[in-house]
Amino acid sequence: MNFWKYLKDQWWVFVGWFLFVLLTAFVIWLSPGVSLSWGTLGYLVLMQTVVLGVILVIHYMSKRRWWRELTFKEGDSVLQNYLSSARSEEEHLEQEFINQVIREHQETMEQVVTNQEEQKDYIDSWVHEIKVPLAATQLLLRSIEFDIADAKYLSLENELNRMDEYVDQVLYVARLDSFSKDYLIQETSLKKIIQPVLRSQANYFIQKNIRYAIEGDDQQVLTDGKWIGFILRQLLSNAIKYTSENGTIKIRLVKKRKGVQLELQDSGIGIPKEDMRRIFDKGFTGKNGRNDQKHSTGLGLYLAKNLASRLGVKLYAKSVAGQGTKMTLYFPMLSYYEEER
Repeated sequence: MNFWKYLKDQWWVFVGWFLFVLLTAFVIWLSPGVSLSWGTLGYLVLMQTVVLGVILVIHYMSKRRWWRELTFKEGDSVLQNYLSSARSEEEHLEQEFINQVIREHQETMEQVVTNQEEQKDYIDSWVHEIKVPLAATQLLLRSIEFDIADAKYLSLENELNRMDEYVDQVLYVARLDSFSKDYLIQETSLKKIIQPVLRSQANYFIQKNIRYAIEGDDQQVLTDGKWIGFILRQLLSNAIKYTSENGTIKIRLVKKRKGVQLELQDSGIGIPKEDMRRIFDKGFTGKNGRNDQKHSTGLGLYLAKNLASRLGVKLYAKSVAGQGTKMTLYFPMLSYYEEER
């Protein structure tokens, strides 16, 4: 706080000083044998003003150190540092109150972190537990493959695959905060990532008679294959969902001067222009996702964008309503020391 702001806050002192000057002048005027001239009154006001000024300056200087400690500085964590330089009783009272607020905040945050860790552990456990009956159900379904109609078999298998995808989404959402503990950057073949993802969606390709093609030579990039596979699965799942029967999906691998692009182009319904800026927001389903037949959760693209950003991969979309969508993953050319070439 500067001196002028300090003076602005001392208005009550100036009011008291003015009343004291009036009272002093009134007492002198009432005193017998004492004449009150304008010169005397002016001298009295000057002396009292000087005394008041000295007192205010001394008080300001004594409080400035305390105010400096209370001043927030950019980059500081206010709720992590306790106050300890109080001198007067007033400052001790303020210090104790602020320190108590900090203590309560830290205790609350510790409880929140503990609850989040417990919730994450439960979700991890639940995901692994639920995958057992899912896998068992898939085995049972295969055991009766020839006892039911092909259409019913494909529908059941698709629903089980969709359940498996949703379970994976829950697991990856839970792991976002601890992402740095669960990735391994190494030289990876993009086609080795793409092929298992395509196989996992084979039933949907068959059911909707969607043709796909992989164009371009295989490219080697430095990344985590597991996470990129999950990202690509989300993008491909969306592409299939919003592509009509007899449509096409193309995956292109393009070598750029400073990196590699993986482009996923579909011939689907596209994304409305007004939705484009929000498609990567958490929970945003958009106009297309509100269709009852699409069952959009608004998590797939959010996860894909978030994970890609953490891996240093750029994900962006280009779409025209009614003319399909192109999702692009751009892998910058990196050295093993994470320095962009």
